[in-house]
Amino acid sequence: MNLLSIFLMSPAGGDGSDPYSGMIMMVALIGVFYFFFIRPQQKKAKETKKFREAISKGDKIVTIGGIHGKVIEMKDTTVIIEVEGQGRLKLNKDAINPVAEQTELAKPK
Repeated sequence: MNLLSIFLMSPAGGDGSDPYSGMIMMVALIGVFYFFFIRPQQKKAKETKKFREAISKGDKIVTIGGIHGKVIEMKDTTVIIEVEGQGRLKLNKDAINPVAEQTELAKPK
């Protein structure tokens, strides 16, 4: 038997059981889902948004497609980056990878 089925099983007698025990377990299960799944995702989304808003001209970035470049112009929702060979790309800010900021290639020198 798994742990959840043990908690949801009613006592053998059934006469003196608490009618709220099932409700308490459902609330506990929702609480576990919130604190272990929903809340960390919201925190990660906030950090990603904060990182993308903090990008400024001259920063080296990596896109989610793996393109490395240097920011040369910023607008509200777009970024123009310069890649190797003096090529320029216009990207949506959502295409910037926030995880890549820790990589050696993305750090400004």
